[in-house]
Amino acid sequence: MGKDCRVYASARIWAPWNLTLGDHVRVGERAILYSMSRITVGDYATVSQGAHLCCGTHDYNSATFQLIARPIEIGKRAWVCAEVFVHPGVSIPEGAVVGARAVVTRSLSEPWVVYAGNPARKVGTRRPNDLKAVPTVRP
Repeated sequence: MGKDCRVYASARIWAPWNLTLGDHVRVGERAILYSMSRITVGDYATVSQGAHLCCGTHDYNSATFQLIARPIEIGKRAWVCAEVFVHPGVSIPEGAVVGARAVVTRSLSEPWVVYAGNPARKVGTRRPNDLKAVPTVRP
């Protein structure tokens, strides 16, 4: 866990030893980090209230529904908004914003882009140079 991280008490972390938080990370109320595999959250990234990062799934073609666990990576200065669902094995790039209630089924490729919907798709861009003038302080 990096310096100046804030994780709300109502956040649920399945296996804290599989969680790496960079500096100044925020994890909101009722967020679920189902860390059956490694979850890495980069510096200044936010995982908002009710978001669900899910590293585990099952092979539906297996007679025993074999467990599959894959890591999730959230890039620096990314924002996973309220109630977003992130599938196992997904990477969200630096500076990306995933809009409220989006479903991320595959890794997102472009940094500093706004994604939304089910499945999440590009809907806009961010201007990282504008962020330098704004302090990154969140409650």
